[in-house]
Amino acid sequence: MKAWRLTMAGGSFRLEDVPDPVPRPGAVIVRVHAAPLVSYLRAYVSGTLPGYHPPEETFTPGTNAVGVIEQVGPGVYGLTPGQRVLVSGHLTAAENVPEPAQALLAMTAEPASAALLEDWRDGTLAELVAVPAAAVTPVPAGLGSVPSTQLAAVIRCLVPYGGLLRGRLAAGETAIVNGATGAFGTAGVHVALAMGAARVVAAGRNEAVLAALEGLDRVAAVKLTGDAAADTDALRAAAAGGDSAVGETRDKGAAGKGAATAGADCALDMVGGAGSAEGTLATLGALARGGRLVLMGSMRIPLPIDYTQLMLTNREIIGNFMYPRTASRQLLQLAAAGLLDLGHIQLATFGLAALEAAMDAAAAPGAPLVVVTTASSTA
Repeated sequence: MKAWRLTMAGGSFRLEDVPDPVPRPGAVIVRVHAAPLVSYLRAYVSGTLPGYHPPEETFTPGTNAVGVIEQVGPGVYGLTPGQRVLVSGHLTAAENVPEPAQALLAMTAEPASAALLEDWRDGTLAELVAVPAAAVTPVPAGLGSVPSTQLAAVIRCLVPYGGLLRGRLAAGETAIVNGATGAFGTAGVHVALAMGAARVVAAGRNEAVLAALEGLDRVAAVKLTGDAAADTDALRAAAAGGDSAVGETRDKGAAGKGAATAGADCALDMVGGAGSAEGTLATLGALARGGRLVLMGSMRIPLPIDYTQLMLTNREIIGNFMYPRTASRQLLQLAAAGLLDLGHIQLATFGLAALEAAMDAAAAPGAPLVVVTTASSTA
């Protein structure tokens, strides 16, 4: 089969002919039809992405895919060849221990989980991939006519869905998504709507993306200014049903007087590599009493917290990594029911041989979801 092989982070990276994977106990072989790319894959491959721990030897990157099961190994009971499935790259060891090992397929793991990563070092940027049976989810019959490339949008939604589940977002509540103009943040807005949020406030800096999001029913957009107090007021006003704040600068003289407007019930912070805490602090300040802030982005500086304010407002700050194993099935069901509209997530497709160009496209600001297809793809 054809597969991209990386010798090490920053090492040789090329498309090669390699042996087909062999079924292992508890695993399945999936023929890849569509593999979505993370925006930072170029930085990962080049070895310039801090905090990641790749496999130690030559491997095939790629964490997620949509494809068809070709073979099943011993000990697989509910999956059969020919099933169309979604491959999740979040692996968790099936062991009844307090902290089971976890890894991102063919990408990274903390040192304590390095053995799990080495066991599943080859990912989805190939024609075939071997993955644990627990990492694949059958696609419902109701989505049978949806192309594999479009189904890959479900994978983009998994991370924010995991955060909103952890934040206990309930139907009828108001949610804020900070970083809504980024890849995962934009998906988070759509997921919150699918989960029944009465109102979603999309917060970010890209006016074009914010304007597009505000065209959705139940969505208000706020362009952040970098002034935490003013942005808090703007977010609270939008959460309460006030006028759009896209492209506007709020009156800073009113900063800090947000008590007149109700805040949001839940917020998801998806900003990646933030060099300032102002947006996150504004999002926290825009929560109602008892509101929940879920942190799933990244920040290069410490996050200063007002201890007393946090206590008096009964707010929660929750750190969350990835999503539960059931998330793929639940999101596919939302899509099959028409609650999660995958058509809202823009796509750009590239062939497997054009991966270099695809990585550059994925890294561009405001890029659509970049999906790599193989020769066996039906879409």
